[in-house]
Amino acid sequence: MNRVAWRELRKRLFFSAEQVASAFGISRASAHVLCSRQVKNGVFIRLRKDFYILEERRPYLGARDFFTIANFLQVPSYISLTTALAYHGVTTQAPRDWYESVALKRAIRYEAADAAFQYFKFKKEFYFGFKKVGLFFIAEKEKAFVDACHLTACGRYSLDWSALDRERLDKDLLASLMLPFPSRTKNLIRKSIYDAGSDTSGTV
Repeated sequence: MNRVAWRELRKRLFFSAEQVASAFGISRASAHVLCSRQVKNGVFIRLRKDFYILEERRPYLGARDFFTIANFLQVPSYISLTTALAYHGVTTQAPRDWYESVALKRAIRYEAADAAFQYFKFKKEFYFGFKKVGLFFIAEKEKAFVDACHLTACGRYSLDWSALDRERLDKDLLASLMLPFPSRTKNLIRKSIYDAGSDTSGTV
């Protein structure tokens, strides 16, 4: 097949059928057929509908690549929770090939290429406290902690308290970031950070 077209795809971290159509100079309908065929052949990996990566690139993708992929699998979204806490060195618990994000549209999980992308839906008033690093958006370490505490307080998440280095968190910033959140979230954060020697296991 067209070597120039394949070279173009290899430059991309991920691609759609429309981009395949452009690279090969074919119709979009033909591109969808080509993509389906290449998925069956194991050449393309489909992460979700019309979102592909090249199988040959998969072994060379690092965490930052997957953070970028996670941002684009669902837009808007940002990396948060234990994934972000591990990135910032706040927790030693970092599940391999598991990427957690906060999103506005829906809670969903995508699994492909031996990786899992988990999205937790937040209300718009809780969707803040992140920054752009390179090509991806990720929560500040304090906001990642607040996000994790919020979901834990709501019974939607299980934070590994024993793996946390809470001394790395700015208490004044935490106090500011948690203001829009409900009382049960604030109480859990206070219990975890401000009450010396407290045991947060099982708290909701």
